[in-house]
Amino acid sequence: MKKTGYIIGCAILSSCIVNKLHTEDIVFKTEYKFSAEIERQVQQDTLPWKYQISAADYATKGDYKNALIHWDMAFTPGEKTYSPTQTDSITKKYTATNALDFIAAEATKHQVVIINEAHHHSYHRFFTRTLLKKLYDKGYRNLGLEALGNGTYTDSALNQRKFPVLASGHYIKDPQFGNLIREALEMGYHVFAYEATSDANGKLREIEQARNIQKEMKTRPGEKFLIHCGFDHALEGIHSSWEKAMAGRLAEYTGTDPLTIDQVLYSEKSKPGFRHPLSKALNVKTPSILTDSTGKPLAYKRGESWADLAIFHPVTDYTCNRPNWLFNTDFKKTEISLQTIRLSFPLMVLAFKKGEDRTIAIPTDITEVNASDQKCLLALKKGEYEIVVTNGKNSVKFEYNVK
Repeated sequence: MKKTGYIIGCAILSSCIVNKLHTEDIVFKTEYKFSAEIERQVQQDTLPWKYQISAADYATKGDYKNALIHWDMAFTPGEKTYSPTQTDSITKKYTATNALDFIAAEATKHQVVIINEAHHHSYHRFFTRTLLKKLYDKGYRNLGLEALGNGTYTDSALNQRKFPVLASGHYIKDPQFGNLIREALEMGYHVFAYEATSDANGKLREIEQARNIQKEMKTRPGEKFLIHCGFDHALEGIHSSWEKAMAGRLAEYTGTDPLTIDQVLYSEKSKPGFRHPLSKALNVKTPSILTDSTGKPLAYKRGESWADLAIFHPVTDYTCNRPNWLFNTDFKKTEISLQTIRLSFPLMVLAFKKGEDRTIAIPTDITEVNASDQKCLLALKKGEYEIVVTNGKNSVKFEYNVK
């Protein structure tokens, strides 16, 4: 098996005074997997989609770098680069525009915005979270999530509880997904599920998803909706396999023209060479939309299907294997000292908002630490937290205040 090089330590470069933590031993079981467990499962697994599973497992536990690595092991991209002449022709025709501002402006012309994600790509969930406030200010009040359990698995208490739990949905366990939902609820969005509840797949699944959103729209006439979905569900036009994807069906059933957004094609890969050649040519530093001299955006097109906008996402820089974009909003870079924790490594460190039940809540952040000389960095908002440290056998907790 290819070596994936999972978690490289980040040594503490400067000495510091360590305040003794008031820890309490607890019994704690977690569904999140240690890296060694994920790697062991990959080695033993014979399923052809085993790397898709491991990529999602890494994303779920907040390990963005290894999620990208494993996804590219499942679907190894080719390496292609545009020539200088090709690059010049593109840069002369298009200008990179701030994606958040452009989407917010375009959203005023629509009742529905549909944005997709790759299910291993936590940054896509992070980006949708950064959209929430801008769209709320434009009148958007409803957030539909494909990843939420529906039917028998509906989290019926979600909007009252104000935070997601492990049973809310499989992909929801990613802290970035949890934070997306938590922030939407705090802001005043109504959050709802729309996934098909039958065993239908393909065309029938797209129809059922669209009908479920249509029903929700009928209960909230005239209100604006943000829909976050996976991959091709955001496409309009004629889909090569489904006739129409969810977005196309919703437009058909409601008579509403949604603003459709693709995040997948121009996202980063595990290696620079794997990136789409247009992404490499432009090398944007912030999420961007390309517009021509008339202000018309570059759409995503595939055959007879399309999304209105294609987002170009930048390449991630890391600090101690944590993506720096984690710390680019109101989430602070928070170093947790583990030097007084008397547990054997590796350790998983999970941060829960104070008041949320740690036995069921989605953590606001998770990281794994391999050794005592490795920094433990969490991305936390101002507030009070319960930090849980576990090695899978023994666990402790302590209170932590981010000022």
